[in-house]
Amino acid sequence: MIKTSQLIKRVSTAESELEILRGIDLEIKRGETAAIVGASGSGKSTLLGLLAGLDAPSSGEITLDGTNIVNLDEDERATLRSEKVGFVFQNFQLLPALTALENVMLPLELAGIDEAREKSEEFLSRVGLAERFHHYPRTLSGGEQQRVAIARAFASQPVILFADEPTGNLDTTTGATVVELLFGLNKEEGTTLVLVTHDNTLADRCQRKFTMTAGHLEEAS
Repeated sequence: MIKTSQLIKRVSTAESELEILRGIDLEIKRGETAAIVGASGSGKSTLLGLLAGLDAPSSGEITLDGTNIVNLDEDERATLRSEKVGFVFQNFQLLPALTALENVMLPLELAGIDEAREKSEEFLSRVGLAERFHHYPRTLSGGEQQRVAIARAFASQPVILFADEPTGNLDTTTGATVVELLFGLNKEEGTTLVLVTHDNTLADRCQRKFTMTAGHLEEAS
C-alpha cells in the first residue's frame, strides 16, 4: 500500500543545506493503522507530506497503492490524491467563502461523486455538526473547523487517510469522538490510516508505531 526506499529530503538555508529526512525505509500494508510520533522538528510532518504526494523528495522512492508517485508530475499527483487519499491536517485548509457543507461537498463534486450533498450532510452529522451546515469557518470554533476538515476527509471514503495531529485542537470529548471515527473508518472501509500525533494514547491504538528522531525512523517493538 505504502512503501518508501531510502527517502531523503533536503532544504536549502542561507547558511547550508539541511537534511530533514535521512534515508527512510518504510512499508505499511493495506488496511493497517500506523502512528508516527516524535519531537517537534524531527521530520514527521515532512514525511507525511511526502507520503501524501504534497511534496517531492530530494531522492528515494515512494510507492502509493502500486504507483511510484516520485515519477508523477504535480497534476498527476493531484489526480491520485483526489481518487485515493484523504487528509486531516492541523491548519484545517477550509475555504473561508464556503459554508461547512460546501467545504465538504466541493472535493466530492470536483471528483464527480454522486450524491455529494447527501454524503456531506451524513459525515458532518457524524462529527456532531448537524446544526452547523450553513456556518462559515469564521463563525466556527477551532474544534468545529477541525471536525469539518475530518468530515471532508471521510466523505470521499479514501483508500488511504493521512492525519496530522487530528485531535490536537479538540477538547477531550470531541477528540474521543474523532478517534472513534478514525478507527471506525479503518475497520468499516478497510482504509489505511497513517497519523502523526503527540498523543501516545492515540498512537498506542494503532497496530504499528514509529518514532522519528532527527530525520531517522524506527518502529517500536
